[in-house]
Amino acid sequence: MFRTHTNGALRASDINTEVTLAGWVQKSRDKGFMIWVDLRDRYGITQLIFDEERTDKALMEKARTLGREFVIQIEGTVIERSSKNPNIPTGDIEILVTQLEILNEALLPPFTIEDQTDGGEDVRMKYRYLDIRRNPVKNSLIFRHRVTMEVRKYLSDQEFIEVETPYLIKSTPEGARDFVVPSRMNEGEFYALPQSPQTFKQLLMVGGMDKYFQIVKCFRDEDLRADRQPEFTQIDCEMAFVEQEDILNMFEGLTRHLLKEVNGVEIGDFPRMQYDDAMRLYGNDKPDIRFGMEFGELNEVAQHKDFNVFNKAELVVGIAVPGGNSYTRKEIDKLIDWVKRPQVGALGMVYCRVNEDGSFKSSVDKFYDQQDLAQWAKVTGAKAGDLICVLSGDASKVRPQLSALRMELAERLGLRDPKVFAPLWVVDFPLLELDEETGHYHAMHHPFTSPKPGQIELLSTDPGAVKANAYDLVLNGNEIGGGSIRIHDKETQALMFDYLGFTPEEAKAQFGFLMDAFQYGAPPHGGLAFGLDRLVAILGGQETIRDFIAFPKNNSGRDVMIDAPAPIDEAQLEELHLKLRA
Repeated sequence: MFRTHTNGALRASDINTEVTLAGWVQKSRDKGFMIWVDLRDRYGITQLIFDEERTDKALMEKARTLGREFVIQIEGTVIERSSKNPNIPTGDIEILVTQLEILNEALLPPFTIEDQTDGGEDVRMKYRYLDIRRNPVKNSLIFRHRVTMEVRKYLSDQEFIEVETPYLIKSTPEGARDFVVPSRMNEGEFYALPQSPQTFKQLLMVGGMDKYFQIVKCFRDEDLRADRQPEFTQIDCEMAFVEQEDILNMFEGLTRHLLKEVNGVEIGDFPRMQYDDAMRLYGNDKPDIRFGMEFGELNEVAQHKDFNVFNKAELVVGIAVPGGNSYTRKEIDKLIDWVKRPQVGALGMVYCRVNEDGSFKSSVDKFYDQQDLAQWAKVTGAKAGDLICVLSGDASKVRPQLSALRMELAERLGLRDPKVFAPLWVVDFPLLELDEETGHYHAMHHPFTSPKPGQIELLSTDPGAVKANAYDLVLNGNEIGGGSIRIHDKETQALMFDYLGFTPEEAKAQFGFLMDAFQYGAPPHGGLAFGLDRLVAILGGQETIRDFIAFPKNNSGRDVMIDAPAPIDEAQLEELHLKLRA
């Protein structure tokens, strides 16, 4: 037996117990006549002691050879610690070592294995197996495990069945680029890795598995960012014989369960907001409602003077920044520079101070009097002591620009408390989205989403006005889940493919298996998928997902630890019927 106890288990009640421990050397301190070693495993740290009075000379010398991250096994007696450490659970005891075995020596790590490490992100990614030994990463992975266990518990209690679906599937136009896998046995043909198990879970509904879930890897070959990886994990769910209300209630329940069991937080209402209102009031379809700063549209009260910047704009819109009148001119100038950054793209920003005495001072006083500015305050909800920030231009650009400014200001003002959770359903999305470059419509979610009841006729006359029977679950300004009621009959699905520009032949080639299945008694069905990586990060109080993934890729989609992707040799290429261009 390598150990009788873990390094986080022993307490004062274990004094005089003979124990065997194993783990990694966190650090050692040699005072000549006495040596202390901190022994670490994933459960905690236990202090070991060697001293000249109670330890034989050979064992003392062996203890002096221990370096950081050596893997060792010891036997000894639990004794009371003379200088107790209240900061760790094992701080009342230490182990008087009687035997020491070095199981494996270790090179000096390239960074310190401590909570506050000196390692940069690149080196920690290269040596990720060392990074996992640090408490922040280790605890994030344990936290992820807790979340997934609670997901399985809740869904199983609700009679969902976990079913695995294939990873080697057919490439279909679902949105992002597919990762493709060449087939050795079928020359010139390729599998694709799934962006989601969408069609398979619909086929499971046809098969009578009326409540399905799967915690599943998905793959998308797209540009990366802090909350996106080329391979990611979904909590994928589907239900038969349901309407939208049934699904929203079911997954409100799952979210409440996770917040209560994992975070100890009780949540009240899950407000619902139409997509159009989310865009109008917050400039995006996943608004953070932990704080206000709703948009105020100012066209009617700002386009009647000689200020051509506003007069020529499609939209003039502003927000009231609480307490923002305390900003100095220099701080406001920095805000203006911030919105002008290429990542935001605004041409400038107009501002108006709301003074404590009820007067106003703006950057455009030349064009607007006190009565005009009072109207700005009324529309934006600004109060004494606030600052009104105004952007203008094309509506499609200005809304996301002001949304970015709103989130940045909330961050600076401390309004995005990670311990406060504000869920929100966004509903009634457009069914179709116009591609301005091609002039063609494509599905905003995917081509299997059902239009809202009674709206399918609009597809032929006003396709942009058709609403989808779709919904997103937003938590703290992040989309954590999304889904829809699906089309479940062949005729409607064929009509949808037609409006998306598929010929009947293309639709049959790509999705004939699904439409064929609909002819054999497909029930009404719908579902939802949570992004597990993002959900875990938010529940863990963060918005970047990387530390909650054991072996993540970097921003270039590379695994720098194993150096992937990598070339393959000529023999493999030939076996796969592939040839590299000269």
